[in-house]
Amino acid sequence: MRVVVLGAGFGGLELTTRLSDELGDAADVVLIDKADGFVFGFSKLDVMFGRTVADAVVHPYTDLVKPGVRFVQTTIRSIDPVMRRVETDAGVFEADLLVVALGADLDPAATPGLVEGGHEFYTVAGAFALREVLADFAGGRVIVGVTSTPFKCPPAPSETALLVHDFLTDRGLRAASEISLVMPLGAPVPPSPGASEALLAAFAEREIAWCPNQLVRELDPGRKVVRLADGGEMPYDLFLGVPVHKAPAVSRRRACASTVGFPSIRSRFETSFPGVYASAMSRAVGTPKAGVFAEGQASVVAAAIIARHGGRGPTVEYDGHGQCYLEFGHDRVARVDVTFAAGHAPTGFFEDRRRSWPITRPTSGVPASGVGSVANGRRSDRYESASVRARSRPRCRRRGPDRGCGCSRGSRCR
Repeated sequence: MRVVVLGAGFGGLELTTRLSDELGDAADVVLIDKADGFVFGFSKLDVMFGRTVADAVVHPYTDLVKPGVRFVQTTIRSIDPVMRRVETDAGVFEADLLVVALGADLDPAATPGLVEGGHEFYTVAGAFALREVLADFAGGRVIVGVTSTPFKCPPAPSETALLVHDFLTDRGLRAASEISLVMPLGAPVPPSPGASEALLAAFAEREIAWCPNQLVRELDPGRKVVRLADGGEMPYDLFLGVPVHKAPAVSRRRACASTVGFPSIRSRFETSFPGVYASAMSRAVGTPKAGVFAEGQASVVAAAIIARHGGRGPTVEYDGHGQCYLEFGHDRVARVDVTFAAGHAPTGFFEDRRRSWPITRPTSGVPASGVGSVANGRRSDRYESASVRARSRPRCRRRGPDRGCGCSRGSRCR
């Protein structure tokens, strides 16, 4: 049985890990992605604010994929869901089962003036480039703004605003600066009133202006103003934006085109095309856009494929539950648990930030934990996925896997 998985984000890695663990050589698994490595969302902020370097947070896929999984770095050109056939720059791949876990494309150019007069921090390249921009920033009016809905990781703009406060405070620039957060939501984390209340209190404590129910429609670089969806304007010196999210272009083409690529999603994420699953296709499945939910969806798809291979019907249902860690600045994090169940209003549980855990960051090296955990020092012992349990061993880039060499990684290299 050949399983072709498109997209090596949280969903793709979780899925291929589970298939490797459960099916071994009985499945020929191919994982395709245009990138050569994985970067956690929070790691982009670590680089952006100068707390680590880019090389320390990029996890090569060759180190992450499991035995029996072949990783192919290439660009996907077309998907034929009827024939389960994928055309790429590396050739054609045909599948018995096809899983599309491409997530969303980010399009900064879709917001007029953003590329010319602002910066975005959601792409890896954009966040990494901001490291130098922030280092050179002399203070002034900072706007953290969202340019479209839906967007992934809704807490990230709030975290960014709080980290901007810390960054400017550490450099003696906060008194001469203003920070505003512009979001289309009525609360920072709508499913969790507790998290929202804590964030709003943090904003008030740090004098961060909270601008709810607003979208940034365009930037005027000449006048240095942001135009909002309601026609209002806000002046800025530094704009940090969440760019427009779109369905991947390849999933919008040909017969599979719809709002996100597949016209209907059945139970357990099988599409209307037999043998084609869609994991982490956020708009289609109606769940929030975050890696933990992509993982949860992928685990359901994996269970369905494993049951199918064994001649059984699928039994695992998606429960819509996930948890994430929310950074409040001042080296503190808190945990948010939310559940999105079909036919019910979202529910959320917030672990008060006064009982949150200090962040202890490694000074160098690639984090030892694999995809699916909150790494880089965040206390995530209560959250573990198959990707973590079954990760490849840490790899020293000088001498190969599991060999001590005296490099800067110290004991983590052994």
